[in-house]
Amino acid sequence: MDFQLNDDQRAFADTAQQLFADFCGDDALRAHDASDQPFMQALWQQCVATGLHSMLVPEEHGGLGLGMTELMAVLEQQGRALALVPLWEQQLAATALAYFAPAVLGQPVLQAALAGAPLALSLTALAVPAGSALRLRAGARGWQLQGLAPAVALGQEATHAVVAASLHGSAEGGTRLVLVDLQQAGVRRVAGRTQHHLAVADLHFDDLELPPEAVLAPAAAGWLEPRAIACLAALQMGVTQQQLRRTVDYVSERKQFDRVIGSFQLVAGQMADGHIALEALRSSVWQLVYRLDAGLGAAPQAWATRALANDTGHRVGHMAQHVHGGIGVDISYPIHRFLYWSRALNAVLGGTEHQLARLGDWLADNDNLGWKYDFAEDTLHDAAL
Repeated sequence: MDFQLNDDQRAFADTAQQLFADFCGDDALRAHDASDQPFMQALWQQCVATGLHSMLVPEEHGGLGLGMTELMAVLEQQGRALALVPLWEQQLAATALAYFAPAVLGQPVLQAALAGAPLALSLTALAVPAGSALRLRAGARGWQLQGLAPAVALGQEATHAVVAASLHGSAEGGTRLVLVDLQQAGVRRVAGRTQHHLAVADLHFDDLELPPEAVLAPAAAGWLEPRAIACLAALQMGVTQQQLRRTVDYVSERKQFDRVIGSFQLVAGQMADGHIALEALRSSVWQLVYRLDAGLGAAPQAWATRALANDTGHRVGHMAQHVHGGIGVDISYPIHRFLYWSRALNAVLGGTEHQLARLGDWLADNDNLGWKYDFAEDTLHDAAL
């Protein structure tokens, strides 16, 4: 397959690479770690100025109206640079509002997000195999939201959030996306910080009353999940690529027994295994992105990509720490940040076992899937769009 980007896609990737390089050197990352900033706010303003925060949002709503391919090219560069800005969360939530939320409620929030105001996104309900701790049920005048959305990125800083909740008290069941005003009574926020220095907050909802239009159309969750998986996998791909590059540089210089350790067969084999895992992930990510941009069904491809991204991040991250030896656990040395990012990415949308269980259930019900993508169960498209 040809994984080369076209000129326009390459231009977005190059713009992102240059922008992140200006703000994400090792010294800048170290300074952010020691600060109390919720994320890299100066970099975020530049992302807003260049439109990188609204690539997916349709043009008629004020965005650039581009596809997942362009966004993946930017997110891979973000992962390489460890640029701590909410690029994927902001525009996936905003685009979901553009497509699925009634204009009377969604448009003001969407326009604020396009201006750079943080818009939080919580998809925990899609990642918990035992059932969501966030429940949505019909109320007297609309809907009621009850439960917890844990560790929501920028949940303390945002005024609104799009959260996934399990639908209770209805025969249809399933998961619905809900637009929530976080400033209203019935919402309690408990602020925290992740290991990779991103501000998060636990969002507690105590029978929060919501108007009927606050719940997005039923198709919204199915539209959002595979795209969120593609975004996370692209970030993991960028993190892993740069982590491997830095590790190769290190083992090419570090000497033991008067030899560079990269010349040892075991170390060289570990490096090769890491690169093979990265390229396997790349193939899976771009197949998924192609299907999303083509409007084809992508649920099983998304679950497989998610499991592969989790495993690749875990294996390569720990291998890189291992071959660095003692310096790998010294947080004054930069390699640890890549492991922290891999862990953080793996924590979103559930672990490998959860994804493989969902894929297995799908395959049990759709056992005709083969190498050709012309079976009925694999040609579903985003009919709502």
